[in-house]
Amino acid sequence: MATDTLAAILTLALLALVIVLLTGPFRPGRHGEGGSEPAPDELVTLEAQREAKYREIRDAELDFRTGKLSADDHALVVATLRAEAIDILKRLRRLEGAGEGRSARAGAEEAGGEGAPAIAASGRPTPRPRGASKGRSR
Repeated sequence: MATDTLAAILTLALLALVIVLLTGPFRPGRHGEGGSEPAPDELVTLEAQREAKYREIRDAELDFRTGKLSADDHALVVATLRAEAIDILKRLRRLEGAGEGRSARAGAEEAGGEGAPAIAASGRPTPRPRGASKGRSR
């Protein structure tokens, strides 16, 4: 009887150890590099904000080209949106710098990849040559 009880206790202890080891990477607050990695939720949120801001800038450009915005309104709206986009990019860089560094995807998007407008530190977009495709090959 004592042997059965001891075997049951050891089996439960071993099972608990396996569960703890397998669920470790999925528990919040656990990072492989001593907690220096940025929170994934924060990165995802900032990346979504960046994409939304890029979309707003493209929409403002389209509204100006179609005559929905005057030149003065366009200049004001785009300047505000670009300033907000730069703030988001700076926050992303700080977070990514705290973790493993900048991701290749973020670097490509900041350089104008995936159709995103490239925004220089001055807040002005880097102009694309006319007729240049946005990620599509001809």
